[in-house]
Amino acid sequence: MTILVTGATGTIGRLVTEQLHQRGAAVRALVRDPAKAGFPAAVEVVQGDLLNPDSLRGALQGVSTLFLLNAAVADEFTQALVTLNLAREAGVQRVVYLSVINSDLSFNVPHFAGKYAVERMIERMGVSATILRPAYFMSNELTIKDAVQQYGVYPMPLGSKGIAMIDPRDIAEVAAIALSQGTGATATVERINLVGPETLTGTQAAAIWSAVLDRPIPYAGDDTAGLEQTMRNFMPTWMAYDMRLMADRFHIDGMLPAAGDVERLTSLLGRPLRTYRDYVAEITQQ
Repeated sequence: MTILVTGATGTIGRLVTEQLHQRGAAVRALVRDPAKAGFPAAVEVVQGDLLNPDSLRGALQGVSTLFLLNAAVADEFTQALVTLNLAREAGVQRVVYLSVINSDLSFNVPHFAGKYAVERMIERMGVSATILRPAYFMSNELTIKDAVQQYGVYPMPLGSKGIAMIDPRDIAEVAAIALSQGTGATATVERINLVGPETLTGTQAAAIWSAVLDRPIPYAGDDTAGLEQTMRNFMPTWMAYDMRLMADRFHIDGMLPAAGDVERLTSLLGRPLRTYRDYVAEITQQ
C-alpha cells in the first residue's frame, strides 16, 4: 500500500511524511524541488505540481491512498479538483483530505468555502475517505512570537467565542493514523474535527503569554481591519483580505469543538492533546 503525500515539504506535510515513515508505511512524497526534500532514504521522493497533470499521473501510479494537502493559494480549489480527478483515474482507493473546521459555516471565507466544495467532491468519488477538519494551528503563533516579545502585546484578533487551537504534531499524528487504515470494501466518508484540549479567547491567549513570559501581555483587541493591513506587508492583498474574513468568522462562530471531539482525539492518540501553554513555552525558548 503506497501512500502519496502532497505538500510534503510544508509544516503539516513534512510531519505527516515523517510519521508515516516511522510507522513503516510505503510513503511517496510529492515535492516541487527534490533537492530540498531532506527525507530519509526510505521515503520515495517524486517531483510534481498539483497543476501539472502529467507529473501527477506519474506520482499517482501504484498509489492506494492519497493525503491531499494544498496551500491557501488563489488556485487552491482547481489544484484540489485536478488532483482528485486524477486520483480517481489512477484507481486510488482511499483519500485523507486536510480541510478546516467550520468549512460549511464560513461560506464567505474563500479558502474555507473552497475546502467545503472539495469535501463535497470527495463524497461523490465513491472511495473510502477521512476528512480532517483542523481548528487554528498553534504554529501560527510563530509568525507573531517576535512581535509579542518585542512590543508586549498579543495581536491576533481571536475574539471572545473561543478557538480550540491544535498543535501541528497532533494533526500529523491523527493524519498518519487515518492514512494507515485499510481501504475497506465500503466507500464511507468520515469527518474528524481536529481541536486542542482547551478553547481560548483572545484575552485568555494573551494571559497565557503573560504567564509564560512573566510580564503583562495585553490583548490588542478585535480589530480585523487592522489585521488585514498588517498582513498586506507579508502576503498578497487578496490573501490578507481572506485572513480578515476568517478572523471575522472567529467573532461570529469561533472554532469550537463538538461534543466528544477532545475525547475522540485523545483515544485515537492514546495520550492527552498538547496544550497551548506548553507550545508557547516551547517556541519562546527557541
